[in-house]
Amino acid sequence: MPHSDFIPLQRETQVIMIPDGLEMTLPAGTPVRITQALGGSFTVASSRGNLFRIAPADADSLGDAGRQAAAEATEDGAAEGDLEERVWDALRKVYDPEIPVNVADLGLIYSLEVDGNGQSHDGAGGLRVRILMTLTAPGCGMGPVIANDVKERVEALPDVVAADVEVVFDPPWSQNMMSDAAKLELGLL
Repeated sequence: MPHSDFIPLQRETQVIMIPDGLEMTLPAGTPVRITQALGGSFTVASSRGNLFRIAPADADSLGDAGRQAAAEATEDGAAEGDLEERVWDALRKVYDPEIPVNVADLGLIYSLEVDGNGQSHDGAGGLRVRILMTLTAPGCGMGPVIANDVKERVEALPDVVAADVEVVFDPPWSQNMMSDAAKLELGLL
């Protein structure tokens, strides 16, 4: 849902600068253009050309455009299937803020393991998910943000008490790890 017009932020908004990963605040009224609205988060460009990530919790700062995109991102229906399938579905809703392809199709997820030995805060049993993932570039300042998005999406699933997400760089990521759908989306196929 990219927009070609600049819209003013409706309120002061916490953002993360792309690609540095630095947190900052943009004042109300700052003109931004939505360049990517996927998975509930937004990539916006300022009138000076800087890119920023706006979290789903701050979608309202983008006015009607943000509220509409946030509503669409949460309309995913109840995922069916075993937990591993539901985890993969959740991972397909996590996006690199610079690339309009989800982390699963980008080939950033190296392994996913489900373990039934988790403990919730109330002592009840639950499932733990362990994920090994990588980034498109080792020095990516957005790496911790993307890894945290993965963790939050997986931990939001029913029956999951914890998601352990580890970022690794061996083997190094390459375009060969992308799905054909991702390659097609990026014009590489």
